[in-house]
Amino acid sequence: MTFNLDAYLARLRIDAPPATSAGLARLQEAHLCAIAFEAIDPLTGRVPALDPDALHRKLVVGGRGGYCFEQNSLFFLALSALGFEAEPVMARVRNGGPRGGARTHLAHVVHLEGRVWLADVGFGGGGARWPVPVERHRLDYQPGEVYRVVHDAQTGEIVLQRFAEDGWSGLYGFERLKVLPVDVEAANHLCATWAKAPFSSNLMLHRLRPDGRIGVFNTKVNELRDGVKTSREICSVAELHDLLVDAFGLAIGEADLALIAARLGLSAGEMAQAGA
Repeated sequence: MTFNLDAYLARLRIDAPPATSAGLARLQEAHLCAIAFEAIDPLTGRVPALDPDALHRKLVVGGRGGYCFEQNSLFFLALSALGFEAEPVMARVRNGGPRGGARTHLAHVVHLEGRVWLADVGFGGGGARWPVPVERHRLDYQPGEVYRVVHDAQTGEIVLQRFAEDGWSGLYGFERLKVLPVDVEAANHLCATWAKAPFSSNLMLHRLRPDGRIGVFNTKVNELRDGVKTSREICSVAELHDLLVDAFGLAIGEADLALIAARLGLSAGEMAQAGA
């Protein structure tokens, strides 16, 4: 199918932004707020489809979110339709470590106004609200957060870092190598099925909000609102259902809810209450 830009923008609840740095920032933030990061398909035994039809059915009109390969594949279609010059990069996730593992993250660099920007709507927790300039050691101040890009001489990678309580933390590193569709397809299948990837064995959710963020790892819910952090546990299937629907805006059927609850060890006897 031809990419339906109007339907995508309606999902984000914005008008078409101009192909400028401000327009790119608006698009990335709107996408992150509207379409939740979630890896429910791998958790329930499915490999997400990445063709444009499938992305449209699931993320645009189907009331679902997705993980990086889905989110950033859809984002690339939007960038291209809006006149942005974007190229994919495959990254090694570090999560604060000195180096990453396999190339299991998809993001994009965008050439714009004589600069290069790292644009990413699929990293989940800790990812930047706005695109980050790919300029070494330039501090990029965003609401409540600071990012920078550095060069790792040992690995040869460009590394996105976020300032945390204990100093600079590497989120992921990438090289400016040519990425083919088959590379993304293979990495998507690996991440959805590989026991060493976190997605097939953990509930992972994240959504940006105008005033902060909300994230879930299995039964732990972390929220940030106006700089205030809170944590709580999901204790029932009813809580899980309400969280998925209300906080993350996800359309989840009873079968998937039952599978997720079982993976989390929540009592099957609470299913009737969740569907009430």
